[in-house]
Amino acid sequence: MKLLSFLDGNRESWGAVVENGVVDLGRALPRYPTLADFVGSDDYARRDAIVAEHKPALALSAIRYLPVIPRPEKIVCAVRNYLDHHNEAVAFGMKREITEFPPIFLRVWRSQVGHNAPVVRPKVSDNFDWEGELAVVIGKGGRHISQADAWNHVAGYSIYNDVSVRDWQRHAQQIASGKNFVGTGPFGPWLVTPDEIGDPAKLKLETRVNGATVQSSDTSMLIFSIPRLIEYCSTIFDLVPGDVIATGTPAGVGFTREPPIFLKPGDVVEVEIENIGVLSNPVVDEA
Repeated sequence: MKLLSFLDGNRESWGAVVENGVVDLGRALPRYPTLADFVGSDDYARRDAIVAEHKPALALSAIRYLPVIPRPEKIVCAVRNYLDHHNEAVAFGMKREITEFPPIFLRVWRSQVGHNAPVVRPKVSDNFDWEGELAVVIGKGGRHISQADAWNHVAGYSIYNDVSVRDWQRHAQQIASGKNFVGTGPFGPWLVTPDEIGDPAKLKLETRVNGATVQSSDTSMLIFSIPRLIEYCSTIFDLVPGDVIATGTPAGVGFTREPPIFLKPGDVVEVEIENIGVLSNPVVDEA
């Protein structure tokens, strides 16, 4: 099943994709105002039966996509979590070691945009880089979650593009400055439930800029697995329904190229992940 958040005119809602239509579950299930509320509920296990009770009320082409979880409490992003990306950073001259614990940082929800929405290059930089990533959406919250139990806490999977302002990322040892500009976190187009994903450790990932492939890898290259990331994050935070874990990006980012390649207005960046779909965003300059 594919679940998404959207705008119908100016009304924010969420629902399920059925063929080329959308079942408006926000309207049908007012006790769950948001998709995050639904994935954290007991009814989430009954989602197939619930959706079957309703017919699509909207065409998929008529809605405006919102970030899958528009206002997650936490967006936890893993750093250099693909072996091929780690190796390209070292080859570029960065002094990096594979650490015992997953390096992470936090994104703010206001930095997010939905599928097809413009990603915004800020006025202060032209070092604007792509990072296609598999996103994990938490369904069942918890603290001190074991790796053995981690899969039981996953509501589903989506696509994240952790678009990065590289020079601001290097202002200090922490990198959050370059990771939280407004309009730089494409997230979508939808959440796909685990039953449709297969093995999340064997998914192909490709990023394209103007149709040219710039990243091509798969999630078997993850250094820290999804259960390890959930275990680690839940040791620090109370994970809650709707929290997002962006699992890191593979090799092929723009800053390591010679010469560097960065996103510019007029570009279209697409991230495609096997069994999920394509997240597409045009690039514009900040007004």
